[in-house]
Amino acid sequence: MTQRSVFKAIFRTVGVAAIALTSLNAAAFQQPGKITVGSDVTFFPYEYMENNKPVGFDIELVDGLAKVMGRKVETIDTRFPNLITGLQGNRFDIINSSMYITAERVKVIDMIPYLKSGESILALKGSDYQPKKPEDFCGHKVGSMGATSWLQQLRKLSADYCVKNGKKPIEISEFQTDPQTTQALLSHAVEAQITDAAVARGAVEKLGDRIVISSDTLIYPVLNGFGVKKGNDEVKKALVDALNKFKTSPEYAALLKKYKFEAPAEKDLQELMPKP
Repeated sequence: MTQRSVFKAIFRTVGVAAIALTSLNAAAFQQPGKITVGSDVTFFPYEYMENNKPVGFDIELVDGLAKVMGRKVETIDTRFPNLITGLQGNRFDIINSSMYITAERVKVIDMIPYLKSGESILALKGSDYQPKKPEDFCGHKVGSMGATSWLQQLRKLSADYCVKNGKKPIEISEFQTDPQTTQALLSHAVEAQITDAAVARGAVEKLGDRIVISSDTLIYPVLNGFGVKKGNDEVKKALVDALNKFKTSPEYAALLKKYKFEAPAEKDLQELMPKP
């Protein structure tokens, strides 16, 4: 073998090793002994700040999973529209922010279901406008946090139902956080707010008799899920294994009861889990 051939062989070996190392690093936890979590900590009761610490159902759930995995949690507060891009850019190991599992999202990230949810409608107490369902939004100003899955459904409803039936379109205003949306409702900048059902219950509890849940059924039933970067099988498997183990513990049952949440049944997983 010539000297040139020897160098080519060495470079090929080094190149393969570098690719293997890069693949390994791309499919591993960010830090030893930790799980780095991206979350929009403005979404009571799922994740919010209390005494300068993140708390809520999602926070307690991932704490339980991390304990099973033998890891500590580092939560990075990030606005909701930036969570998926942050995950894809290796800023987090997972995203944990009451994120609904949709067909669009499972195309770009892996999602692990852990909760059944849906939306409710908030209106001002005593207002003449008390919408029961999204079809009642035609011709009205509706507020929502940005980047939520139901915005696409509302825009489709506005075009395919409101306009086609001779009604005025829905005027949708998007806000950076859910509390900002509620403030817009309180200040009459919007006439109604659509948000997660548990978040709606929490807002009513906080604000007393100023707002009410005007809808009487769960809107757009859906699964909530953790987000994991595609190809990061190490983190995905660790999370799935920890969730399955944690589900058998009394701590898990107590957590669901504390927040009045519902774990998805097998039927829910079959019906609501979108196919990638």
